Amino acid sequence: MDGNIIQIENLSKYFGPTVALKNINLSIKYNEIHALCGENGAGKSTLMKILNGYYPYGSYQGDFYIEGKKCYFTCPQDSIDSGISMIYQEISILKFMTVADNIFAGDFPVRYGIVDNHTLHKKAAEVLKIVDLNVPTSTIAGTLNASQQQLLMIAHAMIKQPKILILDEPTSALTINEFNKLMVILKNLKNNGVTCIYISHKLDEVAKIADRLTILRDGETVETLEREEFDINRVIFDMVGKRLENAYPKRNVEIGEEVLRVENLSVPNSRIKGRYFVKDLSFNLRRGEILGLAGLVGAGRSETLNALYGYIKKSSGTVIINGKIVSINSPAQAIKNGIALLTEDRKAEGIFEFMSVRQNMTASNIRKICTGIFINRPLENRVVDDNIKRYRIKVPEIRSKIENLSGGNQQKVVLAKSLLSSPKIVLLDEPTRGIDVGSKYEIYNLMNELVESGYSIVMVSSELPELLNMCDRVVVMTNGIGKAEFTKEEATEENVMRAAVSAN
Repeated sequence: MDGNIIQIENLSKYFGPTVALKNINLSIKYNEIHALCGENGAGKSTLMKILNGYYPYGSYQGDFYIEGKKCYFTCPQDSIDSGISMIYQEISILKFMTVADNIFAGDFPVRYGIVDNHTLHKKAAEVLKIVDLNVPTSTIAGTLNASQQQLLMIAHAMIKQPKILILDEPTSALTINEFNKLMVILKNLKNNGVTCIYISHKLDEVAKIADRLTILRDGETVETLEREEFDINRVIFDMVGKRLENAYPKRNVEIGEEVLRVENLSVPNSRIKGRYFVKDLSFNLRRGEILGLAGLVGAGRSETLNALYGYIKKSSGTVIINGKIVSINSPAQAIKNGIALLTEDRKAEGIFEFMSVRQNMTASNIRKICTGIFINRPLENRVVDDNIKRYRIKVPEIRSKIENLSGGNQQKVVLAKSLLSSPKIVLLDEPTRGIDVGSKYEIYNLMNELVESGYSIVMVSSELPELLNMCDRVVVMTNGIGKAEFTKEEATEENVMRAAVSAN
């Protein structure tokens, strides 16, 4: 075990008859950034939950060692005591408490039996410098944007001075510039003796940041690659077990007539009087078209979709569908006018975690599966079965809890639920966030199938290559204002980024 801070030997984990991990063998070196890749359901999260004590010793077979010492973790605190901190993909902060309180949550500095506020804020300021988060320690955490909240979670992990830092999809809410900042932070941590395990579906990021990469598939280790062996096509093949000829499937759709026109849309900032999330934005959408909304975090992209769907209020603006001015002030009115929305935060807004796949898929469209005032269960089962086949959702049975599905399959359930209302305009907010390359490919195929059958899509994505390859046109937003519009031929990374960072 010389030179390895973590050694995993023949680790297996079963959930009833389901194999989650099978004879995993893996070594993590001191002071390295070790990436872990694999499709949703490959076993990455299960393996990390064993390392952080969520699954206790005795619930799995095999062993693992930290600095040569065999581990018998019975709870997460045992993992923390051994020098491991983990940052989960879903942002989890105490929104109504201060930044300093969040950093020290669960381990406040105490003097004479009460919280030592001087030490609390002094040490919080020191750790904020480590993660390059330039906000006052007294800031209420809920007022931070998504990327700042992500950095706050890293700060919370760092206050424990870990030897091993596990990051699960840490850039899902970050822009390219913010990823570059995170890369500098992790390299500084590495230089200061912290070993990082970096879980990500973004292979271009992995290639930039990782020293080594281990690929999992169906609960087994496929191979570990040194940096000089990294090859995107090889990694994708190892992850999915087959070659994807093109990461972005092609489509052949004749763009039709205008189906949506938005004129001078303005959405006020609910927290700051006199400010706007969106200001005088205008664009149009045609039948069979995928229109992309690009921009940095805070540009107003998600707010635009939410206002069109009636989730949040607009202060002004005209929405015209098929040549007719419509009034949309609620999701019910949006659905009535043929609009569906796939929300950005799948966990918080898209699914009911402890309900079944069947219940999740029909929850928003109960009337479609009712006879009179009663749910027609055979009809509901047929509708759900048909959609499982149509959207190629991998699920043991329709009564399975949705929380047990992979991220990609959860996303397809949410998409199926949105489309049960028979819309013609589909708003997709970060449709591939947090899902693996194989599931992304399936989502892209579904998008192509939708526009080929006459739907029209407005898509928000923080992954610029995704927008450039999937969209027929791209509208670039900056601080709530539409700065530029590019055709597919004009929409290069350089042109889009130049517009996104330009001053008003």
